[in-house]
Amino acid sequence: MNLRQDALTIVEETIGFVLPDVAVRKKLEELELSNVVLVAIGKAAWRMAKAAKETLKEKIKKGIVITKYGHSEGEIENLEIYEAGHPIPDENTIKATERALEIVEGLSEKDTVLFLVSGGGSALFEKPKGTVTLQQLQNITDQLLRSGANIEEINAVRKHLSEVKGGRFAQKVQPARVVCLILSDVLSNRLDVIASGPAHPDASSCEDALRILERYNIKVDENVLEELKEETPKQLSNVESYIIADVKLACEKAAEVASRLGYSATILTSSLDCEAKEAGFFIGAIAREIVLHERPLKKPCAIVLGGETVVRVKGKGKGGRNQELALASAIKIAGLENVVVCSVGTDGTDGPTDAAGGIVDGRTVQRIKDAGFDPAELLEDNNSYEALKIAGDLLITGPTGTNVNDLILILAR
Repeated sequence: MNLRQDALTIVEETIGFVLPDVAVRKKLEELELSNVVLVAIGKAAWRMAKAAKETLKEKIKKGIVITKYGHSEGEIENLEIYEAGHPIPDENTIKATERALEIVEGLSEKDTVLFLVSGGGSALFEKPKGTVTLQQLQNITDQLLRSGANIEEINAVRKHLSEVKGGRFAQKVQPARVVCLILSDVLSNRLDVIASGPAHPDASSCEDALRILERYNIKVDENVLEELKEETPKQLSNVESYIIADVKLACEKAAEVASRLGYSATILTSSLDCEAKEAGFFIGAIAREIVLHERPLKKPCAIVLGGETVVRVKGKGKGGRNQELALASAIKIAGLENVVVCSVGTDGTDGPTDAAGGIVDGRTVQRIKDAGFDPAELLEDNNSYEALKIAGDLLITGPTGTNVNDLILILAR
């Protein structure tokens, strides 16, 4: 039983299971759609759009796909393909979004906007509101991402500074029908939070956005504060939404594969959402308890977790939440045999790096020390990428075509 190989097998099969292709086709076969204009946003936008085009064929009159750099896999007939910045929007984001608005302009009640939404849509689908500039939006987004704010808080602010978020996109395409197929990367599956809810009534208020800025000490200009005072739509009558895959489904598949590989498997949670470093310490402590005392499960066993942690950036290093979690776990399991912790972003990207996450064992810490570095210091400097690179423990998958949060595994025997 090779723990590392088994962990990689579980990750590979789980990601393959939550690819959007099958889910998109299945849902579209259940729906009656005609006069379709397609708009796909997010890291999984290309795959979702490709599946929709193959299913609906000539029913799709025209459309646009907006995805992250490197996530397009080529041309799709009758669809315009754009790649743009993530996690911070850039000029291509604005250009692509403006083009999307042009494509849906002037639709009637006989038309249907097929809106395919996946994680990353908040950065990839954006037109700053009013006097807000792209540079201001980039600065605010960067501050929020570094602050430790969770995705609901970050998106509450972004919705109130956008022409397309918080239900405003669906409002713009009225009276056309909007049918949303959603690949959820939000733990609560809140439709107003996923991709900042471009086609869903917004549950957050202007006051919420202002409180979040104050809570995390986010510096903004006066014109931004003025733009925050206009409320987002609270009711929409032209939208229907369907979640086609989420992290709960991913965790269930991971546990199924682990059981098939001979592990006693359990899902601890599918809603992990604390700080990555603290989560890593806790997960490492659980792994330690299993190895030393065979509790809460007897070996061989697998514990599956899903969710989306946050990183409070204090150092100057490079990394992502999955890498930080893995490094913190490695510190806790240092010196132990026959145990592995793996943390991976199902989209294949983790922070501003080329890694999806990390896979660590009881020797990870020693490998880092043997190279002349202190793992704890690297962790404190938010330099998990360098630490795991030194140890040979980076997990690199490349873009996967899906995005349903993060998958974390403990394997022990």
